[in-house]
Amino acid sequence: MSQLTSTCASLLGLFSWHPLLMALAFSFLMTEALLIFSPETSLLRSFSRKVRVWVHWALQLLALLCALLGLGIITYNKHLNGKGHFVTWHGLTGLLAVLYTSGQCAGGVLLLYPKLMKNWTLAKLKLYHATSGLVGYLLGCASLMLGMCSLWFTTTVTGASWYLAMLCPLITSLVIMNQVSNAYLYRKRSQH
Repeated sequence: MSQLTSTCASLLGLFSWHPLLMALAFSFLMTEALLIFSPETSLLRSFSRKVRVWVHWALQLLALLCALLGLGIITYNKHLNGKGHFVTWHGLTGLLAVLYTSGQCAGGVLLLYPKLMKNWTLAKLKLYHATSGLVGYLLGCASLMLGMCSLWFTTTVTGASWYLAMLCPLITSLVIMNQVSNAYLYRKRSQH
């Protein structure tokens, strides 16, 4: 009996790393990495663009590392418990968000070395990176929100706290969408 209790406690401890790492990745690190370029809210707005790009890279890589660790932990935890993998909307969007983020980070290399893409202008690469990054960010936020609808979360976080938690990715999504729209989409439309 004590072995079963100890196994359950260690599994619960293992599981708890998944929401922590995913929230850290998508709600904190990725949000901050995207807000680096905001002229209104960035703590680094007085720094050169080059410094902000490198901080963006560092934060995005940390976010990707946290997301990959969170994905690995939940996959291993489900394996230990004999549960199916990626059978919920939360699991599917989470997997897609992590894979998309991995691809987006790899695509960001093209902005550091734009000469690799001979037929593309740097402005076009930045536009595509920003808009496709927005899609990945929204996928991550959607997965977080779906996770907040899970049985585990709704029994752990109740009442007003649940609504407050749900508002966080919703509000940051709106802020990031506004930033990308103002920085790239509206400016590009007005130039044509």
